[in-house]
Amino acid sequence: MPTLILVRHGRSTANTAGVLAGWTPGVALDERGAAQAARLPERLADLPLAEIVASPLQRCRETVAPLLAARPELTLRTDDRIGECDYGDWSGRKLAELTDEPLMQVVQQHPTAAAFPGGESMRQMQHRAAEAVREWNARVEREHGDDAAYVMCSHGDIIKSLVADAIGLHLDLFQRISVEPCSITAIRYTRLRPFLVRLGDTGDFASLAPREAPQEPDAPVGGGAGAP
Repeated sequence: MPTLILVRHGRSTANTAGVLAGWTPGVALDERGAAQAARLPERLADLPLAEIVASPLQRCRETVAPLLAARPELTLRTDDRIGECDYGDWSGRKLAELTDEPLMQVVQQHPTAAAFPGGESMRQMQHRAAEAVREWNARVEREHGDDAAYVMCSHGDIIKSLVADAIGLHLDLFQRISVEPCSITAIRYTRLRPFLVRLGDTGDFASLAPREAPQEPDAPVGGGAGAP
């Protein structure tokens, strides 16, 4: 079966503003995010790609735009099922002000019980994304062969949940996974089980350097802004 190349969108204006964007329209890549996206074609240059699929949200479409320009034979496909988690009433709010919400502890420690007010649960998010991957795997294999590779550009929580699904990790533990902006995660699917062959690869180790300010102990909802 195919190899799935998961790309998290580049750093966005919401990431740098510390805002939980969700499905809020008009959230674009910031200057650094655009530079990250511009490097994608070179990073993936040696990899034949069968399809490029993206979340319909602007920051994902902007991330794959340079890759599409470098691969004019490919057409962008969008799929709502790999769009960001629907954070409902939390969408557009500052992450700093959400820290004291009782639900935030549930999101961090027991995500399978977390449902966002006016939005969806994290279980629903994982289910729709995993179903999308399974359907795209079958389509890519049918149309391009079982050794094909394809790109999916999505969001931090979506990618983390797909990694958890692939390696048999309970969703309650998915906050232990980290994927930075424009990082590449690769999952090779087989008839019997998937193999995680890359996780959050940005091509550098800047995010491992000591920070001037201490890092938050909890996982950033939505994925965070990455290395400073």
